[in-house]
Amino acid sequence: MAQAAMLQLHPKSGLHLTRLGLGTAPLGGLFAPVSEAEARATLETAWQAGLRYFDTAPQYGNGVAEQRTGGFLQSQPRTAFVLSTKVGRLLRPGPLHKSQLDPKGEPFFKGVPQLAQVYDYSYRGTLVSLEESLERLGLKKVDILYIHDPDADNRSVAEVMQGAYRALLELRQQGVVQAIGVGMNHTDWLLEFAQAGDFDLILLAGRYTLLEQGALQKLLPLCAQKGIGVVVGGVYNSGLLAHPAPGATYNYLPAPPEQIERALALQRVCQRHGVPLKAAAIQFPLGHPAVVSVLTGARSAHELKENLQMFETRLPPSLWHDLVAEGLLAGDVPVPQEA
Repeated sequence: MAQAAMLQLHPKSGLHLTRLGLGTAPLGGLFAPVSEAEARATLETAWQAGLRYFDTAPQYGNGVAEQRTGGFLQSQPRTAFVLSTKVGRLLRPGPLHKSQLDPKGEPFFKGVPQLAQVYDYSYRGTLVSLEESLERLGLKKVDILYIHDPDADNRSVAEVMQGAYRALLELRQQGVVQAIGVGMNHTDWLLEFAQAGDFDLILLAGRYTLLEQGALQKLLPLCAQKGIGVVVGGVYNSGLLAHPAPGATYNYLPAPPEQIERALALQRVCQRHGVPLKAAAIQFPLGHPAVVSVLTGARSAHELKENLQMFETRLPPSLWHDLVAEGLLAGDVPVPQEA
């Protein structure tokens, strides 16, 4: 069996997640439009490769990614896949929220209905969000429900716990969803949530990568202690580790020079070992025992096939040794072991 399709049981939730999952933000037109045909081909390629964990959200294409993902999964056996979506943003007619716009004032998601994303982490808003997501998906249930980016609207942890978290707890108790979590790209905020609540999973985007491992200090040890599974997204740091060069993006914005130089240094070590930087980047997070799955985003079947190839590329143990020797990884960072 291919490494990407191998199932990993998360004991706390009872879910089996494939080591590689498909993140669907690109299928909602992130940065560039994606046609219905391209989206369908990407989803079909993921399924044929054995990927069975799919992650989506209302934010992704203002509902378009949910519609496309659900439209494909409707024809698959419901017990054969794991699906997650998110709460915290309701889609409504109106002016776009500032978080929907890039520094030039253009929408991040292209070629999709330009609906306003209204931040709502209330108890009632959470229930409405799930109801509307299921309608867009055309499915009766999702397996995992994440609270999405409360930091983007500067909501306090206490407010979110009183509203959205309380709703998620009830939904899990009622068996409406099997697992609950929170997802964002701020390690400190995730740490607060992991300390405050009884979460099954967290989705950590861009903060545990080959480029940066700040989550290793407190967040990942706490998750391991509490049995919280960690799903890692953003393994290429929104592009920098895919194509390190001036003009590359980091955190969805132009990368700072010092980050570009670090990425280039990582690439040089990988080149000495005859492996692509992307292969090391996509495999790296699974070296930590708390990490249960890595999400890969792709806007086309071609991109997904490349990511699959990178995930299956053999990485020599000496690569990790040399990254430590070069000061690009700390000596105590857990790294993937050869199967």
